[in-house]
Amino acid sequence: MGIFSSLYNYFGSDLAIDLGTANTLVFVKGRGIVSREPSIVAVDRNTGKIHAVGSMAKDMMGKTPQHIVAIRPMKDGVIADFEIAEKMLEYFIKKIRTGNQFLKPRIVIGIPSEITQVERRAVRDAALRARASEVFLIEQAMASAIGADLPVTEPGGNMIVDIGGGTTDVAVISLAGIVISKSIRTASNEMDEAIINYIKKKYNLLLGERTAEQIKIQIGSAYPLDENLEMEIKGRDLSHGIPKTITINDNEIREALESVVHTIVEAVRNTLEKTPPELSADIVDRGIILSGGGSLLRNLDKRLKEETQLPVFIADDPLSAVVLGAGKILENISLLSKVSQTF
Repeated sequence: MGIFSSLYNYFGSDLAIDLGTANTLVFVKGRGIVSREPSIVAVDRNTGKIHAVGSMAKDMMGKTPQHIVAIRPMKDGVIADFEIAEKMLEYFIKKIRTGNQFLKPRIVIGIPSEITQVERRAVRDAALRARASEVFLIEQAMASAIGADLPVTEPGGNMIVDIGGGTTDVAVISLAGIVISKSIRTASNEMDEAIINYIKKKYNLLLGERTAEQIKIQIGSAYPLDENLEMEIKGRDLSHGIPKTITINDNEIREALESVVHTIVEAVRNTLEKTPPELSADIVDRGIILSGGGSLLRNLDKRLKEETQLPVFIADDPLSAVVLGAGKILENISLLSKVSQTF
């Protein structure tokens, strides 16, 4: 029995996957996070052949010939292209399971809290077709809270705000259950789009997605900074069709991001307004925890603190909170049965 168990741990280890709009993270039971790559697939339009997945595919964005297109199979936290999502999942699973492939793993996958049954089924089916033996779906807010080490099984209010690539999930959790939640399809990707639209409108300059993301990371903010920041950017002048370089500052990008930030803040406020008074008292003491890549936007915690008058903290590893939480659930059977949905 011991020998078989060892073989299973090597060949058929259970997996936790954060199947995100921007990035896909994979956690292997007993090994931790083993893969962190963009949720992008480069496909030949003519033949349907997969040219690259993950980081290699992202490097191709905006640089491929016309017959090769870089596709994001996930949109707003759900599967937009089932066939490509299935191939992407299969790629990530095969990549980390280099041994014999005859044993199929159990997989825990994080999903947004308010997706439809059809969308849940699409995630499940994609994982099963990518060689999962059993699929457990867990709401991203719950996984993120567990990954951030919140005491979710205790009878007290824990508030988590997970800002991913395609969705922002806000939830109040108590006794291993979500008491109230709100999921909006406004998150990091919309921040990038807002920057592209702002620069296009103000400077008549067209930017690529990767450039917009770099602007957000380097000088983006949700609340005034202590020190002004500037950045030189390059794009295509729409008036003359030639490359052009301009310099922008943090005030401009904060203005560009305001509508997106406001939407996220309102989702948090609306959730707080619907929270039972007993749990609200706990949140006053414990504060709000931020996770996900969007939580790294400069001074977003300060903006939320000002708007809610509550303590706001960023998780220790916000980018990995969902997959770390899903990984912890893999190792706790009793918790898995409480917080997941199996198919």
